[in-house]
Amino acid sequence: KVWSHVEMPLFLKDRKLSSNVSECPPLGLESLKVKDNQLRASSFKRRGLGPHRGRLNIQSGTQDGDIYDGAWCAQYKDKNQWLEVDARRLTRFTGVILQGRNSIWSWDVVHSYKVQFSNDTLVWKPCMNGTQEAVFEGNQDAETPVLALFNTSTVARYIRINPQTWYQNGTQGDICLRAEVLGCALPDPNNIYAWQMEPTESRDKLDFRHHNYKEMRKLMKSVNDACPDITRIYSIGKSYTGLKLYVMEISDNPGKHELGEPEFRYVAGMHGNEVLGRELLLNLMQYMCQEYKRGDQRIVRLVKDTRIHLLPSMNPDGYETAFKKGSELAGWALGRYSYEGIDMNHNFADLNSVMWTAIELETDRSKLINHYFPIPEQYTSEEAFVASETRAVISWMQNIPFVLSANLHGGELVVTYPYDMTRDWAPREHTPTADESFFRWLATAYASTNQVMSNPDRRPCHNKDFLRYNNIINGADWHNVPGSMNDFSYLHTNCFEVTVELSCDKFPHASELPIEWENNRESLLVYMEQVHRGVKGVVRDKDTEAGIAYAIIKVDDIDHHIRSAADGDYWRLLNPGEYRVTATAEGYLPSSRICQVMYDYYPTICDFNLTKMPKQRLKDILAKGGKLPKDLQLRLRQLRMRKLRVTTKAINQRRAAAAKRAKTV
Repeated sequence: KVWSHVEMPLFLKDRKLSSNVSECPPLGLESLKVKDNQLRASSFKRRGLGPHRGRLNIQSGTQDGDIYDGAWCAQYKDKNQWLEVDARRLTRFTGVILQGRNSIWSWDVVHSYKVQFSNDTLVWKPCMNGTQEAVFEGNQDAETPVLALFNTSTVARYIRINPQTWYQNGTQGDICLRAEVLGCALPDPNNIYAWQMEPTESRDKLDFRHHNYKEMRKLMKSVNDACPDITRIYSIGKSYTGLKLYVMEISDNPGKHELGEPEFRYVAGMHGNEVLGRELLLNLMQYMCQEYKRGDQRIVRLVKDTRIHLLPSMNPDGYETAFKKGSELAGWALGRYSYEGIDMNHNFADLNSVMWTAIELETDRSKLINHYFPIPEQYTSEEAFVASETRAVISWMQNIPFVLSANLHGGELVVTYPYDMTRDWAPREHTPTADESFFRWLATAYASTNQVMSNPDRRPCHNKDFLRYNNIINGADWHNVPGSMNDFSYLHTNCFEVTVELSCDKFPHASELPIEWENNRESLLVYMEQVHRGVKGVVRDKDTEAGIAYAIIKVDDIDHHIRSAADGDYWRLLNPGEYRVTATAEGYLPSSRICQVMYDYYPTICDFNLTKMPKQRLKDILAKGGKLPKDLQLRLRQLRMRKLRVTTKAINQRRAAAAKRAKTV
C-alpha cells in the first residue's frame, strides 16, 4: 500500500507518531545535520542541482543556473536515478518526506518513487509492501511536503530514493526532488567514549519541546509561580482570533519602570512558522528563573539592572496553523502570515519614505527631524490594512521606553540591522543609519557568540553565503523590506533593534531544541548586556530638580537624536569613545558636556541640569503666585534698563531728525 500524509492524518503532528514509527526524528537534511558529503546521486544536471541541494525546504536563488538551485535534479530521465543518504551508522529507517523543486522559473515534481536500503552500497534491499516492492506517493505540487511511512521499519546505514514517475511537461520535465528521511540511530558499539558522540542534549534542565498556545501559557505561569518576585505576565493585546499576546517581564521590581534602568525586549514569532525563537524565549525565562534562584551573579546582575520583556509569540494564530501540521510537514510558508493573510514584517508604518521625502523637499536642513517621526494619519485609521497584532506591538512600543530589542526569525543564519528598506526601492542596496557602527557592534555581539554562526566550516543555508559577511549584514543589502519593525522602532522610538535569523530550519524537530538552546544561550545573554553600553543619565530642571520629559539628547556627528522618558531619564547607545552630548528641552537653555564611553559593562553617567529661559522662568513663577528670586529680579532690572536705553535712543534719534527737517524748512 502507498501511504501518504493525506491518508494518515495521525502522522501530521510530531510527538504523536504511532508506536511502529516510535517517534523517530528526521536525520537532518533540512537542518544541515546531514553533511553534504553524506549525500550522493546517480547523476545531476549541474553543480547547483547536485545531491547537496536535495534537502527539504531548501530555497533557490532568483536565477536558474546558479550554484544555489532549489533541488537535486538528475541528469537523465529514467527510472534508474536515485538520491542516496549515508546515515554514517546503523539506523532504523521509518519514513521519507518529499517535496518538488523550488524555483521561480521551473516546475518539477516526482509523482511516485521506490526506496532501497543497504549496509555497504553494493547490495541493496528494496522496501517491500508484502510480497511486492512498495511504491510511494510523491508530490502533486512543488511546495507541499508529503510524508510516506514504511509498513515496517528497516535497519541499515544507507537509504536511496528512487523516482518512478515525474511531471513530464512534454519532454522538458526533469527528475527533481527535495527530501527528509526519518530514522532512529542505533547505539554504535565502536563509539565507547562520550567525546566521540555529537552532543544532542543540554546541561540545562528545561522544557525542550514545542508548545502550542495553551502549553505556552501554562509554562509561563509555572515560571511566574517559581519566581514571583522577579517575574510578571501581562498581555499587550489580542490576535485576530482572540489569542492574547502574552509577555513575560523579568525584573527585580516587576511592573514598575525604575529611574535609570533600561528597558529591553525580545520579540519572537512574528512569522508563526518560524518557531525556534518562541521556544528559545520560553527556555530563556525558565533559565533566568532557575539561575537567579541559584545565585548566578551574571543573571542576578541582569535582573537587577535591567527590565526585560519577552514576547514569545507575536503571531499566535499563524503558529497554531503551523503547529497542527508539525515540524516537517508545515512547509516553507504555512503559518507565516496572520489569520488575515498579513505579513507583519512589512506591516509597520513606512517612516523611511517620510524621512527621505522630507530630505529631498526641504532646503533648510535645520528644519528636518531625524527621530520620533509621527505615524501617518492614513496608517492609524480603522480602515488601514494593519494587523491587530501589529497595532498592539506599536502601542507597546509607545508605552514603554525601550532602549534595545531583537526580533527573532528563522530560515537563515545571519543577524541583520537597519535600515531594512532601500532608499529608491532597489531590490537590494546598502542603506546605513546614522548609527551604522553601533548596529554592526550589536549584530556582531550576537553572531560572534552563536555556536553555529561562528563556525567557519558551516555551509550556507539556502542561496546566500553570509560567512563572507561575518554573519551580519545591513538588512537592505540583503533584500528590500519596507515597513519593517526594525526601521519603525529606530525612527519612531528610541529603541535600536536588529533581526536574528536563528536557524536554516524554520521549524526544527523537537529533538533538535536542546542543541539549539546551547547554540543560542550565550548569544541571548550577551546581546541583552549590550543595553548597558553607551551613556545614560537624567535630565532635570535646575531649580526644581524634577525630571524633564521628552528632552532631546544630541550627540555631535551622529544625525539621530533620542528623547528622555517621562521621568527625565535617558539612554544613548554608543560605542566606546569620547562624545560631546547636548540636552535641549522646550523653554530651557541647552546644555552640553563631554562624555567618555568605556568598555565596561556599566554605561557612563551623564546627567544634565537645564536652566529655564528667563522668559519661561518668569511665566512659571508668576503663574504660581511666587516671589521672584534676587538673581531673576536683577536680570529683569537689567533687561528693563536695556530696553529703556534702546527706547530713549530711538526717541532722541526721531527728535533730532524732526529738528533737522524744521531747520531746513
